[in-house]
Amino acid sequence: MVVLLAEDDELILKTIEHKLKKEGFEVILTRNGQEAIELIRSQKIDLIISDIMMPFASGIEILAEVKLLEQPIPIIMLSSMGQEEIVIEAFEMGASDYMIKPFSPNELILRINKLLNRP
Repeated sequence: MVVLLAEDDELILKTIEHKLKKEGFEVILTRNGQEAIELIRSQKIDLIISDIMMPFASGIEILAEVKLLEQPIPIIMLSSMGQEEIVIEAFEMGASDYMIKPFSPNELILRINKLLNRP
């Protein structure tokens, strides 16, 4: 299973990457939203984990791109902001889940496994 991880915070990026690889996922990393959109267009992705606020394109723009491609890719949004309007917009745009930073990497894996119907 291939996970696209779009996160501009290096510590969070490396922490999640390590946990995902330990769980057997193939991980594609990007540190900005525009690169994430290009990867979504060109790669087979099974799950996307994306920060909301990133350089060049936001997580909301990534959601919009996935919606345009009409691919049923589960998307978990990450944000340090807990603003209700952003959470509602993310779910309306098709987000599968939403986690507020900081969060437990173990909880993230549980949510991923549930979305991908993995034991």
